[in-house]
Amino acid sequence: MPALRSPEDLLATELKEIHSAERQLSRALPRLSKKVQTDRLREMLEERREQGAFLIERIEDALEDMQVSKGRQKNVAAEALIEDMAQHMEEAEEEVLVEPVLLASIQKIEHYCIAAWGTAAAMGRLLGQENVVQTMEQVLEQGKRFDQEMTKLAEEEVNPRMLEEEDEDEDETIEESPPRKSNRRKAR
Repeated sequence: MPALRSPEDLLATELKEIHSAERQLSRALPRLSKKVQTDRLREMLEERREQGAFLIERIEDALEDMQVSKGRQKNVAAEALIEDMAQHMEEAEEEVLVEPVLLASIQKIEHYCIAAWGTAAAMGRLLGQENVVQTMEQVLEQGKRFDQEMTKLAEEEVNPRMLEEEDEDEDETIEESPPRKSNRRKAR
C-alpha cells in the first residue's frame, strides 16, 4: 500500500478498498447463487451483484476525477469475510443449513460495506468530493435497505424453514428407531 500523505490519499485508499471488496463480492455471488433454493434470496443476491457493478463504475469515475489510478489494491478484510463464508458453507453438513449460513455471511459482508461507505461519504464531505458523497450516500441507503430485507427474509422464511426441516428430521429418526426394550422385569 502506498504511503498516506494527505487526507486525499486516505479517501483514495478507502475508495480503492471498497472497489476491491465489490469486485471480490461480484465474483463470489454467482457461485453462491447456485447453492440457493429460495427464489427471493437468489433475486436479492443478483440485485446486490448489480449494485456492486454500479458502485465499481462510480468509484472508478470518482478516482479518475481525483486523478488517482484505481490500482490493484486488495481488500483483505473483504477477502477474509468471503473466505469465512465459503468455509462455513462447506462445513454445513445438512442442505437446510446452507441458506441460513449464506444469508448470515452476506449480512456480515454488507455490514462491513455499510461502514466503509459511511467512512468514504464522511471523508468525501470533508474534502468537498460531491461525486463521492452522492455515490456513497446512495449505496448506503441501498445497503441499509438490503440488510433490512435480508433480516426479514431470514426471520420470516429461511430460518423458520431450517427449524421445520430439523423437526421433521427428528420425527423421522424417532419413527425409524426400533422400539426400546424395557429393562424392567415383569411382575409375576
